[in-house]
Amino acid sequence: MPNTQIIGTGSYAPTKVISNKDLEKLVETSDEWITERTGIKERRQAAEGEVTSDMAVKAAVQALEMASTRPEELDLIVVGTISPDMPMPACATFVQARLGAKKAFAFDVSAACAGSLFAMSIVDQYVKAGLAKRALVIGVEMLTRIVDWEDRNTCVLFGDAAGAMVLGPSQDGARGILSTHLHTDGTQTDILAIRGGGTKHPLSAEVLEKKLHKVSMNGREVYKVAVRVLTDVTREALAANGLSAEAVDHVIAHQANLRIIDAVLGRVGIPMEKCWLNIAKYGNTSSASLPMTLDEANRAGRLEQGDLIAMMAIGAGMAWGSALVRW
Repeated sequence: MPNTQIIGTGSYAPTKVISNKDLEKLVETSDEWITERTGIKERRQAAEGEVTSDMAVKAAVQALEMASTRPEELDLIVVGTISPDMPMPACATFVQARLGAKKAFAFDVSAACAGSLFAMSIVDQYVKAGLAKRALVIGVEMLTRIVDWEDRNTCVLFGDAAGAMVLGPSQDGARGILSTHLHTDGTQTDILAIRGGGTKHPLSAEVLEKKLHKVSMNGREVYKVAVRVLTDVTREALAANGLSAEAVDHVIAHQANLRIIDAVLGRVGIPMEKCWLNIAKYGNTSSASLPMTLDEANRAGRLEQGDLIAMMAIGAGMAWGSALVRW
């Protein structure tokens, strides 16, 4: 059974920048406050008329070009997102049509900020089973349209972006995805959620007035859970492969909060300089964060064949996971 290898990466971020100084004009906050507590300096916002699948396609095209793969060669497309073009059908269907990937079956995964990692784990099983020779994983979010711009606890965090990975069977048995480890704790659904717009609170004048269709978060609780479970799941991945923290060459982490990343790596025993960081520039881009970060590190020449990469992500649910990849 061959390993699944990441053979192409891509990413896209809108051109419009919203800086911390810009947010000072909207809510009671400051550049210093945001930077100290999150590490974020600016984030991107999609253009008027731009939709989630537009961003996904742009990242996908880059990844396909790097992988020397034509869209019609794709067997499978999985999109991680909680901000699709519309509730139905899946964002992945629009991506499939736009790319012209006629033989690929396509669907979305909803695991919030961990969406692309969950999607990668699913695709890994299809490739290992021989059911897909070329697959596309995309993480994409347009969060600036689902945050409350009067809530300083959330509007300062999120931005719009997309990241993509093309996966296929490894030609080198030592390279590829070594393992993935996924977890969920459904007792924590209340600390990060969009409560309105579903069957529990269908869209109504009251839902709109109370802004239940926007992101709500208990930041303190999310931080506590994130540090604990990301530390545990990273150790789990290392133990599953008989590897130590010293063996890790690079960390590709969901960029939610700089303090979370710093705390987790400190507990695991991995130096911060091994982690590619872009949170200052893009903020929290949810499911787009992990593949976008991977693409940046890849295109910067940071990743060399044989390097060991530790991945980690956590999102609403709470849903989290890790992966080890031999580049």
